[in-house]
Amino acid sequence: MPDAPTLTTDRLTLRAQRVEDFEPFAAMMATDRAVHMGGPFTRKQAWLWFAADSGSWSLTNSGGWTVERRADGAILGQVGCNKPDFFPEFELGWMLYDEHEGQGYAAEAASAARDWAFGPRGLRTLVSYVSPENAPSVRLAERLGATRDEAAARPDPEDLVFRHPHPGGSA
Repeated sequence: MPDAPTLTTDRLTLRAQRVEDFEPFAAMMATDRAVHMGGPFTRKQAWLWFAADSGSWSLTNSGGWTVERRADGAILGQVGCNKPDFFPEFELGWMLYDEHEGQGYAAEAASAARDWAFGPRGLRTLVSYVSPENAPSVRLAERLGATRDEAAARPDPEDLVFRHPHPGGSA
């Protein structure tokens, strides 16, 4: 039963989620910002999402990480590389809590998760499903080098699919 690996960057630690990480997660999922992920969500729905992202590690060797700032241990958000049963492909996803946006943390965390997915995890393809109205996530996917894949299957027909380039050149 694999546990979430701990990944580090210059400023961040991506680590297994802990129960105490749920409060900021649930608070974010209850806001209008969660509309880009199908929300806002009730506390119960947020718990099911949080638990699925945590438990997926033992089922698929993928899931969600809590993004923690190394300098002070502040919880900044979540990043994940996972494939729930209803996703056609493995997805790289991210969300930061309001007060931590605009500082490059999402790009740093998503880059680390992407590198892990293509490296130690051994994935050959990786996509991000993005709501068309979520302009910051569209920009981040593009900043990460992902390109739109109009032909790709998607869990929600409205989603945009951004395909991340494999460092080995195959996708």
